[in-house]
Amino acid sequence: MKTAGCLILLLCLLANTQAQPKKPATGIVKIFFNNRINNHPVVLNDSTYTNPFGESYIIKKLKYYISNTVFYSGGKPLRQKNRYWLVNQAIDSSLSIRINLPENNYDSIGFLLGVDSARNTSGAQTGALDPLNDMFWTWHSGYIMEKMEGSSPQSKIVNNKFEYHIGGYEGENSALNFINLRLPADKKLSIQKGKMSTIIITVDINKFWDSGYRLTISETPVCSTPGILAKQIAGNFSKLFSVEEVTN
Repeated sequence: MKTAGCLILLLCLLANTQAQPKKPATGIVKIFFNNRINNHPVVLNDSTYTNPFGESYIIKKLKYYISNTVFYSGGKPLRQKNRYWLVNQAIDSSLSIRINLPENNYDSIGFLLGVDSARNTSGAQTGALDPLNDMFWTWHSGYIMEKMEGSSPQSKIVNNKFEYHIGGYEGENSALNFINLRLPADKKLSIQKGKMSTIIITVDINKFWDSGYRLTISETPVCSTPGILAKQIAGNFSKLFSVEEVTN
């Protein structure tokens, strides 16, 4: 009887083991965000640039949120919710993000440029969403999705500064934009067990000024509240991203 009992127990354990789904093998993708102007990396504080309207400017801050990444394979999405990254030109380590993915070939990627409405209504948080990152409005519930600050001779406000603090997550003036980027036809993202692949995304800051909405420093040196202007500028910002390279 004792032997029979042990056999039954063993069979139960085997059945239990077989019933549990096997975890898929995973690899890593590292995504680099190259903020560039005229094919050169953005340099804060001491490089002068010229926008499409002939206005010269210096960038002192450049930050934006990436969240809710999606990887597509044959049109099927693999969604990753509740992941938030703050890309900050002043911090080199923030210019790339690492994501674990199941083994597969992926042909396009997507991400939310900003912070989704659920987190905007959850109050101040931690990590990338910590208010100490200077991307949370204390006077208005919600996050700044994108921020660019600097100075320009064409600005008519104090110290010739310009400030674009772009936010708003609800209603017709939501500044949230979902970006879809197709990978080169001959270079899919191939995730393999225990290996790392890389994607380099170029962020062309030149397009910030004129990608559907004409933004001049002389006419509009400041935007710091949600509304139609913030939505229009956010629309420009969403056009900056393109895939430069994929390496497996």
